[in-house]
Amino acid sequence: MNAQLALKALSEPRRCEILDLLRASPMAVVEIAERVDVTQQAVSQHLKVLEHAGLVEARREGTRHIYTVRPEGFAPVESFVRKFWDDKLKDLKIESER
Repeated sequence: MNAQLALKALSEPRRCEILDLLRASPMAVVEIAERVDVTQQAVSQHLKVLEHAGLVEARREGTRHIYTVRPEGFAPVESFVRKFWDDKLKDLKIESER
């Protein structure tokens, strides 16, 4: 996956809220909808975007899909942000050694 897809998915506050819930424990759509202020259909749409971006995955349990966070899906975002962070650290190191 690429950083652009992940960052776009993360730009929607409701998706970040869903990710926070899933970080605590895997959940079905109905469980997520009970905890956020949107319909099950809206939760399903948000989960599709997050899944397409590689940030969550689903496994089937009977008739339900249980969603979990894919930590490795955040690697492209981490790599993108690290470029900026590494430059700042290098600048700080150079400045502190003067």
